[in-house]
Amino acid sequence: MKSNSIVKFIFSLAIIFAAQAVSAQKFAYVDSKYILSHMPEYVAAQKQINELSSEWQAQVEQKYAAIEQLEKAFQAERILLTEDMKKKREADIAERREDARQFQKSKFGVEGDLFKKREELVAPIQEQIFQAIEDIAAQSQYMVVFDKANHSNLLYTNPKHDISDKVLKKMGLKPGEVLDKGSDEEDSEEKPGAKPGTGTGRPGNDRPSSPGKGN
Repeated sequence: MKSNSIVKFIFSLAIIFAAQAVSAQKFAYVDSKYILSHMPEYVAAQKQINELSSEWQAQVEQKYAAIEQLEKAFQAERILLTEDMKKKREADIAERREDARQFQKSKFGVEGDLFKKREELVAPIQEQIFQAIEDIAAQSQYMVVFDKANHSNLLYTNPKHDISDKVLKKMGLKPGEVLDKGSDEEDSEEKPGAKPGTGTGRPGNDRPSSPGKGN
């Protein structure tokens, strides 16, 4: 009986110490959308990406419009064509359609040119933010820094733990001076990459939130 009491006592102490250790850990969070909206290089990168996307999308639409015209002409002339001519026209239309698909995939696919351009332009910006967060976390001894923009399962966040403005100041930026005031569209197959860096600890969503974060 005495040994059981000692075991229970030790177990209770272990729980108390574990609870104290957890409570002593410091946590913070940032809003990467808010941070990105303050960065001129990010706004410039987004502009370049959007311009390329619009240019390539216009080319895709032009290819499919040409195919549609060929199909309409083929249907109108079908009755006048021989079987060999029909097969030739059908093969030509199928080849053009496949070419359009491949072009669209090469530009907007998961590993397409738009994804690579986003990686090229945005990844260094994300790394700059991450480095500032890492420096602040080391200085303030934060155990974990969450990204509010990338954690939709965070049901509540206390503004006093938001270090977004500290990150901006660390990078030499002034909190509240939002440059990207437009809300970016959610990434889709045409705009992959969401933000390279999402899910890796680096901030990476695009849409800015309202200014005025607490320190």
